[in-house]
Amino acid sequence: MAQATWPLVQRKFGETTRRDAWWLQPLLVFIALTAFIVYATWAAFQGEHFEYGPYLSPFYSPLLFGDSAHAWFGPKPGWWPGALPFSAALLILWAPGGFRVTCYYYRGAYYKAFWADPPGCTVGEPRKRYLGERSFPLVLQNVHRYFLYLGIVFIVILVSDAIRAFRFTDASGASHFGIGLGSLILTANTILLASYTFGCHSLRHLIGGRHDEIAGTPVRSACYSCVSSFNRRHQLFAWLSLFSVAFADLYVRLCSMGVWTDLRFF
Repeated sequence: MAQATWPLVQRKFGETTRRDAWWLQPLLVFIALTAFIVYATWAAFQGEHFEYGPYLSPFYSPLLFGDSAHAWFGPKPGWWPGALPFSAALLILWAPGGFRVTCYYYRGAYYKAFWADPPGCTVGEPRKRYLGERSFPLVLQNVHRYFLYLGIVFIVILVSDAIRAFRFTDASGASHFGIGLGSLILTANTILLASYTFGCHSLRHLIGGRHDEIAGTPVRSACYSCVSSFNRRHQLFAWLSLFSVAFADLYVRLCSMGVWTDLRFF
């Protein structure tokens, strides 16, 4: 019986028969990620206005060095080169940044938005050859599973910061429980970051993906189901947590600068 063969069509860059606005999503991703990168880079190099009362910007947490009660190891270390501007954020942002850059969802998003690889389904690409993630430098994306471990540590630290955001100091120096708008913002940001982190594909595989059957282990099965529920909304939490972490920094920054006044509920 004769079989029909269809020749592989090599489309030119941007060429497609699609009639929908396929370019809109990559464009929005490009704008959103570019805006975040620009703001986060600017905020990281500022080195100031990252705390207000009990509030600490998530861009600077953990605060390893600094002249505040949030600092873990005291003021700026003496070994820091005098010619370089000092910012405590530069010491820690590589960890959460690496976790997001190597994230399975973000890879697909910025491959399309920044590299047009591919620009969209059935849309012509600017290159003729496909190398994938088995070649340098994209093979380095496999370190994502190790950034996951660091990401979980950062979530624990942010939970501690969120709890601390409810401890205010009065004029006499006494500490007491209170609720401010910043307390709620930092708590909501921690919840969204945790939802994004605990929905990680690598964590899902670590808990249950390595086994053929997990029904016989109730604890593992429950953990796997929990991570899977977050994983199904991984894209949503990826974007919500991206906006929330930037807004949390902005809120603390503007309160510290006196532009905004923190609303105190209790």
